[in-house]
Amino acid sequence: MTVLVADGDRPREGGTDRKTVDVAVGVLIKPNGDFLLTSRPPGKVYEGYWEFPGGKLEAGETVEQALRRELIEEIGITIGGATAWKVELVDYPHALVRLNFCKVFDWTGELQMREGQSFAWQGLPVAVQPVLPGTIPVLDWFAAERGFTASTQRTV
Repeated sequence: MTVLVADGDRPREGGTDRKTVDVAVGVLIKPNGDFLLTSRPPGKVYEGYWEFPGGKLEAGETVEQALRRELIEEIGITIGGATAWKVELVDYPHALVRLNFCKVFDWTGELQMREGQSFAWQGLPVAVQPVLPGTIPVLDWFAAERGFTASTQRTV
């Protein structure tokens, strides 16, 4: 597994012996192919950056259990099922994070941004900015799956 280094010019909190934080990430996809991005809530690291929703696994949780809990807590929806997709290790200045991406095609409930974040249904190229570094590989994976050859992000 490769490691994506975000903001490599900044020092790493905790040095080289940092624990890896496991995160469950939901890639919600509508039938037309659009996917959901949410902004990082006020007061959090990378505030305002766009990402896929999800959160940290708690002790004893599987990725799917954590994803179910996090999506209810963060955006007010209940997922039907989650398909494990890809795993990406991201070395952020504040934490070493293992992102467990799951595709989600079935959910119930209306989106409720319970942490003061924003949401946007996007296609390629995504129009929202800035995009969290750990989100960029997913856009590339979508591009590869869909035969999309242009930039995955719009530039201003």
